Amino acid sequence: MTGAHMGWMLADEAATIAFAQALAATAPAPAVVHLVGDLGAGKSTLARGWLRALGVTGTVRSPTYTLVERYPVAGGEALHLDLYRIGDVGELEFLGLDDVSATLWLIEWPERGAQALPRADLRIVLEQAGHGRRVTLEPVSATGRDWSSRVASRWELGPAS
Repeated sequence: MTGAHMGWMLADEAATIAFAQALAATAPAPAVVHLVGDLGAGKSTLARGWLRALGVTGTVRSPTYTLVERYPVAGGEALHLDLYRIGDVGELEFLGLDDVSATLWLIEWPERGAQALPRADLRIVLEQAGHGRRVTLEPVSATGRDWSSRVASRWELGPAS
C-alpha cells in the first residue's frame, strides 16, 4: 500500500534539522524509516536532528563503522543503522536485531539490507539541490501515509513544486 509522495525544499542544515523535528513530533510508535540518498545528501543530519528532537543528549554518532547505534528514547529504543559498508546481507545477523522491538528504526542505505530489515512505513528520499536539498516522503504503509499527512500539515513551508 502506498500513498502520494510529498516533497519540500530544505534550504540548509537548519531547515533539515527543523524538518527532522516535524518528523519526530508526528511519528507513530513503532516506526520504521528508510533514509535514501547519495553520499552527502543529508541522511545523517536528518537522523541526528531527529534523535535530538527525541531527547537524545550526548554524542550522536554516525553508525558508518559500527553499523548500528542504539539510543534510549521515551517509550523504548531508537536504532540508527548505516548499511553503506555492508558487503553481504548475512552480516546483519551479527548485529542482534532479530528480537529488537525498537520504537524507531532509522535506516540509511536500506537497499543493502534487502529483506533482512523490517518493512518501512516511510521512505525519506534526500537529494542535493543547489546549496540545499530536496526531501520527499514516500509512504510505504497505511501508517506511513497517515504519518506523511501529519508531517505535511505541520510543516510550514508547504509542498515544493
